[in-house]
Amino acid sequence: MAESTRRGVPDATVGRLPGYLRALTELAERGRASVSSDELADLLGIRSAQVRKDLSTLGSYGVRGVGYDVARVSEQIAAELGLAQERPVVIVGMGNLGRALAAYDGLAPRGFQVVALVDNDPRLVGTEIEGLTVGTLEGLDPVRTPVAVGVITTPASAAQEVADTLVGLGVRSILNFAPVVLRVPEDVHVRAVDLATELQILAFHEHQRLLADARGNEVG
Repeated sequence: MAESTRRGVPDATVGRLPGYLRALTELAERGRASVSSDELADLLGIRSAQVRKDLSTLGSYGVRGVGYDVARVSEQIAAELGLAQERPVVIVGMGNLGRALAAYDGLAPRGFQVVALVDNDPRLVGTEIEGLTVGTLEGLDPVRTPVAVGVITTPASAAQEVADTLVGLGVRSILNFAPVVLRVPEDVHVRAVDLATELQILAFHEHQRLLADARGNEVG
């Protein structure tokens, strides 16, 4: 059984771990050997008590007057996220978003290696993008090119069929940018990134702020 499963790290904590790792990496690049929970809290925009609680689930405890060892906590988080091993990625859909993700240089340092680019447009198949030749999903050979993570950037109408094919190829982790809910087996983990939804949430908070300002002006 995996260590994280034994400890039962909460999903909310797991969601914050990449932010911790990013902040710690930046601190290490600046030559910092230790950091306080207050400083980490400021960098992530959360409470210091939450920092201490999150890191304690990893078995990491700060030293009073010294703080947390940057290198040690970074290693613990990387291990918890499974970044010690490289995870091959296929990006399906070579539109603007797919191309941007293929060109993103922040994946490799975090243990993700884009090994295949896929599209069903005959005008794109066979062309080269970021050093990789665009192929078809049907032509993807899981033996010759094993894939751990599938990234879907296709239109919503094609996303479910793509997901089904990826699952058939043995992919058990999918990052879905298409605005549709995917139906997959229980052992397949899907993370959905809906930009429109996130913008609507931002619009809600902006609307609430404007209402609060308006009420404040009425009182004043």
